[in-house]
Amino acid sequence: MVEATYTLAEINQMDQATFVAVLGPVFEDTPQIAQQAWGDRPFPSIAVLHAQMVAVVMAMTAAEQLALIRAHPDLGSRLQMAPASVAEQAGAGLSQLSAAEYERFQQLNTAYQQKFGFPFVMAVKGQTKATILAAFEARLSPSPEAERHQALVEIAQIARWRLAEAIAQPTND
Repeated sequence: MVEATYTLAEINQMDQATFVAVLGPVFEDTPQIAQQAWGDRPFPSIAVLHAQMVAVVMAMTAAEQLALIRAHPDLGSRLQMAPASVAEQAGAGLSQLSAAEYERFQQLNTAYQQKFGFPFVMAVKGQTKATILAAFEARLSPSPEAERHQALVEIAQIARWRLAEAIAQPTND
């Protein structure tokens, strides 16, 4: 996602174009979230920056939120995706699927997409293939509205982790 780590002070001093270039990837293929959040600088903490970015998401129209959800790749996919997604899925073992596991993910991706009209989104950091598959199967049951809300919750968690990687945490020396 981000090549370098920045301090919060550096983030707060960035012009809008730089801010969007650095933090635009925090929300998958949706740099307008960073663009809108930029105007709320300075951010006193990463948590406040994250909350402001999530507030931008929550203020989006339903169609814009759906576009954000649809920007996420299918889990276990072998298609090209954003570098952050590649790393997150690899960390959960999804880049090392057996043929049978790959087939199961593809079946679930298809069933989920047919039911909800968007890809299954899960914050996979710290998860295993087994826990992801269990969540995948469980999340085929909720209503479309409940699942759209859950996808946004997962996206907010992914963004929190991506911000933590992009911005150096202050030390208490």
